[in-house]
Amino acid sequence: MSSIEFFFFSSPFSLPSLPPFFPFPSFPLFPFPLFPLFPFPLFPLFPFPLFPIFSFTLFPNHWGLLEQPIRSSISAPIGGIGCGTIGRGYRGEFCRFQLVPGCYDHTTVVADQFIVCIRKKNVTVHQQVLCVRKHKKGCLDSWNWNLKGEDATYHALYPRAWTIYKIPEHKVQLICRQVSPIYPHEYKDTSFPCAVFVWSVNNLGEEDIDVSIMFTFKNGRGVKEDSQGGCWNQFFYESKDPAAEAVSGVTINQTIQNMACTYGIAARHQADVSVSHSVFFDPKGSGDKIWKDLSEDGELTKSDANIEMKSKETAKNQECAAAVCCKCHVPAGSGTKQMEFCLSWDMPVVHFKSKGQSYGRRYSRWFGQKGDAAPQLCAYALQNYSNWEQKIEEWQGPILENPNLPAWYKSALFNELYFVSDGGTVWVDPINQDDISNKPETQLPKVIEEYGKFAYLEGHEYRMYNTYDVHHYASFALVMLWPKLQLSLQYDIAKSIEQEDHTVVEYLMEGGRGPVKLANAVPHDLGDPEDEPWTKVNAYNMHPTHNWKDLNLKFVLQVYRDYSAMKDMTYLKDMYPKVKAMMDAALVWDVDGDGLIENGGFADQTFDAWTATGASAYCGGMWLAALRLTVEMANILEDSENQKKYSEILEKGKAAFEKKLWNGHYYNYDSSTAPYHDSIMAAQLMGQWFMKASGITDDSVFPPDKVESVLKVIYQHNVMKINGGTCGAINGGRLDRKKETSNCQAEEFWVGIVYSLAANMIQEGLCKEGFQTAWGAYHMCWEILGLAFQTPEAYTTDKVYRSLGYMRPLAIWSMHWALLKFHPQLFTSTMQSLTS
Repeated sequence: MSSIEFFFFSSPFSLPSLPPFFPFPSFPLFPFPLFPLFPFPLFPLFPFPLFPIFSFTLFPNHWGLLEQPIRSSISAPIGGIGCGTIGRGYRGEFCRFQLVPGCYDHTTVVADQFIVCIRKKNVTVHQQVLCVRKHKKGCLDSWNWNLKGEDATYHALYPRAWTIYKIPEHKVQLICRQVSPIYPHEYKDTSFPCAVFVWSVNNLGEEDIDVSIMFTFKNGRGVKEDSQGGCWNQFFYESKDPAAEAVSGVTINQTIQNMACTYGIAARHQADVSVSHSVFFDPKGSGDKIWKDLSEDGELTKSDANIEMKSKETAKNQECAAAVCCKCHVPAGSGTKQMEFCLSWDMPVVHFKSKGQSYGRRYSRWFGQKGDAAPQLCAYALQNYSNWEQKIEEWQGPILENPNLPAWYKSALFNELYFVSDGGTVWVDPINQDDISNKPETQLPKVIEEYGKFAYLEGHEYRMYNTYDVHHYASFALVMLWPKLQLSLQYDIAKSIEQEDHTVVEYLMEGGRGPVKLANAVPHDLGDPEDEPWTKVNAYNMHPTHNWKDLNLKFVLQVYRDYSAMKDMTYLKDMYPKVKAMMDAALVWDVDGDGLIENGGFADQTFDAWTATGASAYCGGMWLAALRLTVEMANILEDSENQKKYSEILEKGKAAFEKKLWNGHYYNYDSSTAPYHDSIMAAQLMGQWFMKASGITDDSVFPPDKVESVLKVIYQHNVMKINGGTCGAINGGRLDRKKETSNCQAEEFWVGIVYSLAANMIQEGLCKEGFQTAWGAYHMCWEILGLAFQTPEAYTTDKVYRSLGYMRPLAIWSMHWALLKFHPQLFTSTMQSLTS
């Protein structure tokens, strides 16, 4: 009854080559352990058990968006960072197109397929679309659809994925390896809009066979705009490098939302591989002609002087598709052959909906902005993907081979990185060098000049760029893997501090009215792609955020954490004036002068539906950590006056924090008299966590015995009391009952908060507890709810989830940061597993 199942490999090093094969009919695929992402049968093709799952939102649909239902077959997306992505489903489909900056088309395009043709003794004996998704009649009905799920297995370890197809009646195995150019500390190839598909054919039969793989693709993204007309296809042949094999294919030329976009599909020419093409076929028709063309001899009609190299431009209500085919001869008895394809999309110049500024995508620095680079992108990818894979394996290998780390963690660590590319991400340069942050100087900061501007959404449904209170947790992924992107983002945040926008907006939660953005405050976000990001910031309008208590502090914390990681003195000097300004602005919130800031009796921090009044563990602890790091920065920069000033405030604040919030076992949620004031907040030590992660380990702010007590209380009540520790850490726990029920967010589990809490436990030596806590979030999202590659912000014990495809789960990299910083021996020895 099972069909496709998710796994990831225990070792990457055996993957590029074909694994050992076993005789039919049992057809076991691999002799080594595989770690399941979804360790249960799929009924039918849904990666979760048969219980109701619901999506909900706490917030009005004020962006004109409908919340997306669960996309059950979403898998590892393709493409680099900031260039747009195209989703893949584990059934074999192409879906979830994110080409328009920050916007998603949750569509599956029927014509975008791989098709296999097997011939014996010059007769076609098998021809099949390699997609398990059930075909709905209406187009391409002459194709052989409905591949059996039990004949395919999907594996994902981002940025690669493998699909294994078995054709037992002919004793053939096909493996498709999907490769995107994503690996750390790379700022060129990682920006390229392309992916390579390496097909391996294994023939265990008694007869020689000819195997063809045909790759078909159509214009558009599966939306009405696809039929607007004006599209055309053209054959290309790339052979500029005499030392490299030629690449040929077809370009699909079109515009998407008034932006030129050219798809390229291509194959590499090899000595034992025949490459053929179809420049045009009708994706809305029956598909009979191209299907028969392939079946006739395993190839597409050869292009010659009698065949048009360029298709006619489509009229309104027409669409266009193209195909590339590779054919090879595979001898009997374990004969193997390989065929290589590429998909690229060249959309070099983009704008947001308001069209106030045009941008060149990062990759256009090397491929130009004319929109004619799809063939060159394909050629480059096919000639360089082996180097990408080498870099990927050098990066992932030591972690995957480490016996001290649990299998699920290895899966989550890499697969959660999908959001760096598939988070509505843009990585661009302004086409004209006008500063888009309203700064008088036209010169951009040096790091942005060299590395470009970077932004990613809070979530697929929460469409705001660089949402800062959330990025605070996700930022560890950037700092560890692409630190220059973190610096670029920080410079943009720093510039936005002085921006102001007095446009009056209605705050949806309170019902009051006020300005969009006030000066001298860190913004909530850098704008909505439906408007003009970087120029018009603070798209969030649930509450006024200029008096949120955590935004300014998170800027201060990140500045020092970044410096501690990179030792970039120029960056520290540039940011220090902003740090002082944000700390002085925050001092206004110390209403009683005791050195500790107070919350204002409304939801004025990242838990934006959970009210805090007076001193609070979350914001108060973050304030103390920000004070300590500001003192450290003042010391480094020899600013003795401010070192003394903030040290004195810190000493007062520490005493107030302990007096107002410590109850003998943990810190109360806040110092109010509300019934929930003594809730056990999972995030109560987020300031202490970030401070220690930044290298301040002297325990001068938070007493270590109290830190240990807090973490153990959270583990006992927020983790283990909830379904036996299988759900992660609930935001709000109680001593007298399992959970805090006074607030909807208190009843939620936030994936990124769970991972950050686990990182803190690891920092404090509670490794077993940390991994148990984090596993609960992974278990719920990937194994129970089936939310692979669309990890939500939140879920509940009732299997309700909120905000699919969210930024904060990237915080799992803070766990890896903690392991490397505080347990380096785990990466140099084979000591007992962390979960033992």
